[in-house]
This record gives sequence, C-alpha cells and structure tokens, in this order.
Amino acid sequence: MFSKSLKKFIEILFFSGFFSLTAFSSEAEMNRFYIHVNGNVLVCECAENSSSEALLEKLKNADVEIDMSDYGNFEKVGELGFSLPQNNEEISTVPGDVILYLGSRFVIYYDQNSWQFTRIGKIKNKNAQELKEILGKNGVKARLSLSDK
Repeated sequence: MFSKSLKKFIEILFFSGFFSLTAFSSEAEMNRFYIHVNGNVLVCECAENSSSEALLEKLKNADVEIDMSDYGNFEKVGELGFSLPQNNEEISTVPGDVILYLGSRFVIYYDQNSWQFTRIGKIKNKNAQELKEILGKNGVKARLSLSDK
C-alpha cells in the first residue's frame, strides 16, 4: 500500500513539472562550456556573473576559436575577438581558473598569479599537471563550445 502511494506521489511530481530530470540537466548544461584544446576537452563550470553569462550567450550562436600563447610560465592567453562585461576583483588564481582579462582576453591558468581579474569559471576535469601537459609550452588553438564534441 505504501509503495503504491509513493509511486503515485512521484508520478504526480514528475507530471506536474515540480520535479524534472531534464530541468536539472539543462540547468547544469547552461552553467558550463567546453574548451577543446590539443585533442582534449576541458569542462569549465561558470562563475555566477554577467561576464560568464555573456560568454554563454555568445556560444549559443557559434563556437569561438582563440589562438593562445604562453605568458609567464603560468597561463595561456588569447584574444576573444569581442569584449565581455568586466567584474574585476582581486583574485589569486590557482590551476584551472578561467579568467577574463581587460574585457577581451581569455586566460587559462595552469599555475598561480594574483591581479585584478574577472572570473569566468573553473576547469573541473583536469588537475594542474594535466593542464600543463595539455596546454604545452608553445601556443595552442582553443575552441570554446557549448558541446563536448
């Protein structure tokens, strides 16, 4: 009896839209983008600010390709080709931080630095050593996308 009641209750929740698996997955998908670089896919979970929201809106229209070069042996940086809103704050970066610099430069950190930056997000599926190996010592071409393909 209890089992039937519970089943009926869950069905009501699903059909009423109160509880939806697709709502959770689409919400999670809307808060991330993918960075394709050197045959790898980096998963970037977005910060909650107007900068990352604007980037996600841009990516809805088309992927963004960026030529990135090494800077200071702690980051890869490249021009987005457009500007995003800035939400600068004093940040001490750690490996995996994805940062907007000067409103139009996209930066992936594989080591530490401190400065006035705008946080875009954080790479969740790679550690510092893996990032160093993936990004390499030379320039790289990165593709930002809403798809992991």
